[in-house]
Amino acid sequence: MLGGGRTTACVTGGNGYIASALVKMLLENGYAVKTTVRNPDDVEKNSHLKELQALGSLEVLRADLDEEGSFDDAVAGCRYAFLIAAPVNLHAKDPEKELIEPAVRGTLNVMRSCVKAKTVTRVILTSSAAAVSSRPLQDGDHVLDEESWSDVEWLKSKKLGPWAYPVSKVLLEKEASKFAAEHGISLVTVCPVVTVGAAPARKIHTSVPASLSLLSGDEAAFGVLKGIEMATGGVPMVHVADLCRAEMFVAEAAAAAGRYICCSVNTTVSEIARVLGDKYPQYDVKTNMLSGELLQKPRVCLSSAKLIGEGFVYKYKTLDEIYGDVVEYGKALAILPN
Repeated sequence: MLGGGRTTACVTGGNGYIASALVKMLLENGYAVKTTVRNPDDVEKNSHLKELQALGSLEVLRADLDEEGSFDDAVAGCRYAFLIAAPVNLHAKDPEKELIEPAVRGTLNVMRSCVKAKTVTRVILTSSAAAVSSRPLQDGDHVLDEESWSDVEWLKSKKLGPWAYPVSKVLLEKEASKFAAEHGISLVTVCPVVTVGAAPARKIHTSVPASLSLLSGDEAAFGVLKGIEMATGGVPMVHVADLCRAEMFVAEAAAAAGRYICCSVNTTVSEIARVLGDKYPQYDVKTNMLSGELLQKPRVCLSSAKLIGEGFVYKYKTLDEIYGDVVEYGKALAILPN
C-alpha cells in the first residue's frame, strides 16, 4: 500500500466538484489517495489537486472512462475505490450514444480494474437521486426510499428535460450491481440529492450555480432548480461535506450494503427564497423569478432513514446551515459579485 502503511483509496474524476471534496476529506483523515483525471496537464482544471498534495499522499493519474484498462494503475494497491467520475452530457444530440452507454461502459471499466487489482475490498459507486425520483407523480405526499427506482420506460417515452441522465444512473447502478455479484465485489451505492457547499474544485457545476440562482439572478441556473422541483416534487438537498462523510461511512462500515439515499433536507424553491432573503439581505433575492407554479411544501420527500439507522449523523441539517459557506464559494467562482 502507498503512504507508509496507510489505507489507500482511489477517487475517480478528481477535478469534479464532489470528487475534489472527497479527496480533501480522505487526505485530512489520514488516507493515501490516488485520483484520476482525463488530462493531468490541464493546469486550469487540476490546480486544486496540486494544492491538496500539501495535505498528504495524493497521486494524480491519467484515466478515461472510455478506455478499457486505463484505471488499472489507479486502483492497484487501493482498499477502497470511490467511483465518482461520470459523463454529464445533459445536452447530447444522441443521449443513448453520448450519455447512457458511456456511463454504463465507464462504470464497468473501472470495476474490471478493481477485479484485476485484487486489493479492493469495497467499491463505493456514486449514483444520483435522479435514479430514485424520476417517475410519474401520484396525488398526495410521498416518501421515497432505496426501494424506489426512476421509471426508465416512462422517461424514454416522455423524453422530458434531461431525461437521459436519470436513465443513465438507473442502468449503471443495475449493471454495476450485476457485475459486483458475478465477481464477488462488495459494492455500496450512494444516491446524493442536490449537493451544495464549498469544495476545492474551481470548475463550476450545475448544483452550485442552481443553488445560488436566487441570489445571482441567473435565469438558466434558476431554471435547473425549478426544473428539479417540477420533475421530482421538491428540492432535496445535502451539503457536500455531509455527502463526503457519508461516502467514507459506507466505505468503512463492514455491514453497509446496497443503496443509500444521502439527503438532509427536503425543501422547495419558495422556502429557499425565504431563507436566503433573511440570511443575505445584501443580495436582492430575485423574487421576480418566483412566478408560475411553485410548491409551498415538498410533495415528495427523499428519506435518508437507512443511512441514519446505521449510525450516520448529518452535520448540516437546516437550509441555513447548508447555505453557510456556499455564498463565499459562489464569490470565489465568480457566480456572485464580491
